Amino acid sequence: MRPRTLDEFAGQQHFLAPGKLLRRLLDADRLSSVLFYGPPGCGKTALAHVIAHSTQCKFQPINAVASGVKELREHLEEAKAELADTGRRTILFVDEIHRFNRSQQDVLLPDVEEGRIILIGATTQNPFFAVNTPLLSRSQIFTFQALSREDVITLLKRAIADKERGFGNLPIEADDIALAFLAEICDGDARRALGALEVGVLSSNERPIRFTLEIAQDSVQRKIMDFDPTGDTHYDLASAFIKSVRGSDPDAAIYWLARMLESGEEPRFIARRLVILASEDVGNADPQALAVATGAWHAVEFVGLPECQLALSQAAIYLATAPKSNSATMAIEAARTDVKQGRTIPVPKHLRDSHYRGSKQLGHGEGYEYAHDHEGGWVDQDYLGESKTYYRPTDRGFEAEIRRRMDAIKSRRGEKPPP
Repeated sequence: MRPRTLDEFAGQQHFLAPGKLLRRLLDADRLSSVLFYGPPGCGKTALAHVIAHSTQCKFQPINAVASGVKELREHLEEAKAELADTGRRTILFVDEIHRFNRSQQDVLLPDVEEGRIILIGATTQNPFFAVNTPLLSRSQIFTFQALSREDVITLLKRAIADKERGFGNLPIEADDIALAFLAEICDGDARRALGALEVGVLSSNERPIRFTLEIAQDSVQRKIMDFDPTGDTHYDLASAFIKSVRGSDPDAAIYWLARMLESGEEPRFIARRLVILASEDVGNADPQALAVATGAWHAVEFVGLPECQLALSQAAIYLATAPKSNSATMAIEAARTDVKQGRTIPVPKHLRDSHYRGSKQLGHGEGYEYAHDHEGGWVDQDYLGESKTYYRPTDRGFEAEIRRRMDAIKSRRGEKPPP
């Protein structure tokens, strides 16, 4: 059921609709090197074959998994000969181009640069991570989106009705709810949806064939998540999770947590992120947040999956609903910037170590006042040598109490509390 023309192609109208960039390039037969980036089953390879049928160029498909530098050089030599003999350029379609290492990608560069080939590279990985910068700069990137439910249902109905390439010669009665289920469970992956339809139809002996919800559920495999612990999906899910917790949305946080766990994310990675977030985004607005996050981390180590998901869920919800403050984060960042870029402040003599022989001769510790010897356990004493303010507590959560305490100390020093 692979589409043969642009009119049969489903989805990607943001660059394939009449008047859009790629459609204009194809209509004018002016295609230059491009990279197709998107999730599995959204039409990257299918579109490459549609282009093969609509262009005047020679079309040469290869798969990066099965091809090495030797095969790649052979195809490039053939393309060079084709151009010299007939004047036709070659479209070299490299499926899963991210599987080529850097040196293999570099082999393509001279021919792409000189225009001897038109490269179409297809990848499920972010090309800014997976493709060499020189190759990126010479290619137009088109980002594919997962097919909509409506697009997948349309493709399923087309497969059922098509007498030449589909099941049009079989008596099939497909329930709308069954097709809708496949469109939902396959996450916009047309290949998986069509595969499940094929399994359900070919495994049925009754006539007419009744493609029901039960058959659809039996025909589809367990939902497979697109996940690579070194790829951009890993970082995108983690980013969505952290930003949802920071944004105080517990429901979104739990959804992204579930996505990561179902995809096979390492729970230790999630626990570490929660511990970091507890200080970075909650801080002293709720000091208990760090204890909860650390407790979840210990639970991951002691218990493991599947039960440690309960501790991760509890911690994520607690942190999402806690009052937020990044004052502690801003304080250490400002102080470290001062240390790196500013003039180094010497330790005042009265604060220096005085527990060794000869320290008194150097005046170390002289004049230091022990805070506990004074009323309230506090004494007005200089601890830095310069006037600096790094920590500025908010008025949220427990930091409001911290701010009150700091203002009280400033008043005892005769300083005006900050607004």
